[in-house]
Amino acid sequence: MAANYSSSSNRREHVKTTTEPQPGFLERLSETSGGMFVGLMTFLLSFYLIFTNETATSLAEGLSLVVSPDSIHSVAPENEGRLVHIIGALRTSKLLSDPNYGVHLPAVKLRRHVEMYQWVETEESREYTEDGQVKTERRYSYNTEWRSEIVNSRNFDREIGHKNPSAMAVESFTATAPFVQIGRFFLSAGLIDKIDNFKPLSLSKLEDPHVDIIRRGDYFYHSENPKYPEVGDLRVSFSYAGLSGDDPDLGPAHVVTVIARQRGDQLVPYSTRSGDTLLLLHHGDFSAEEVFRREQKSNAMKTWGLRAAGWMAMFTGLTLMTRILYTLVDWFPIFRDLVNIGLKAFAFCMATSLTLLTVAAGWLFYRPLWALFIGCLALVPIIIARTRVPAKKLE
Repeated sequence: MAANYSSSSNRREHVKTTTEPQPGFLERLSETSGGMFVGLMTFLLSFYLIFTNETATSLAEGLSLVVSPDSIHSVAPENEGRLVHIIGALRTSKLLSDPNYGVHLPAVKLRRHVEMYQWVETEESREYTEDGQVKTERRYSYNTEWRSEIVNSRNFDREIGHKNPSAMAVESFTATAPFVQIGRFFLSAGLIDKIDNFKPLSLSKLEDPHVDIIRRGDYFYHSENPKYPEVGDLRVSFSYAGLSGDDPDLGPAHVVTVIARQRGDQLVPYSTRSGDTLLLLHHGDFSAEEVFRREQKSNAMKTWGLRAAGWMAMFTGLTLMTRILYTLVDWFPIFRDLVNIGLKAFAFCMATSLTLLTVAAGWLFYRPLWALFIGCLALVPIIIARTRVPAKKLE
């Protein structure tokens, strides 16, 4: 093992090189066997990701049933238990505050964000073979940064000179209003959770709350000199979501659109016939049709994103499961590259076909024509692979 050290005023780094003998055939075969098990688990997980049916039917049901009350300032008994479409400004029962810093404002949520000035280690590595041995070169560099989480310097390769505090004297937190209304309607906890459009709070009109705290811009600093912070110094910022009521400095009250079930004067989740739950909140003023159109688009993107992740998981799993064949011919360079290309092609074709078949199975009951088309499309990679076999035999 060898190490070289260098440093500068802003960056410190050192390089460490380790040497290991090349693994033997039995050792590589053992590692490949372990990889086959991981590949099998990844392969099985891929089906779960791909077979995630979108909630298109539930959204279509919701659109056909939703009603818009004449007024949000009264509770209509005829809408009890129905899916309602509500638009209005948010209103809370009391101010949210952090007395330690003199922050008070009417909002649904108030977030205190704390960062500490800490050492951060970055590792870069490269592996190469030299004189029949496998060598790994690791380059460790150290910089100071503002981080919101504790960086454990005990895990550093070189803690001496790069030690961080083990805790923050001030913690981050988010305060949430206990009761939030739109007109006469109270929002359920699930709807309040969806109010997450946080905006930074300007601290320009606030005074330094304590002699040991200095305000600079939109931060409170626990530091002797904010321009030249030291490791362990803190800085605190604030943000808020869902402004309640008009404020001369922050602007008008935040308006949201909600689609939920009316239960008395509360807006709660609505259960569809297919077993899904509708509890929608969008920031701004939207018609019911616009809300459902936005939800359909978001749902489609999420669904196909999961299917893409499922295909990648399936491809990776098949690659790991067939890796043992590559290991068996690793001693024969002529065959090794050909086998590697063949295994990659096999994994690609199988992953594509199985992904399409799984999607077709998910669509079978409510999109039968599309399911049939996707199922036929799944056979294309297999047909292409089979038609190429006789051609290669003739060559």
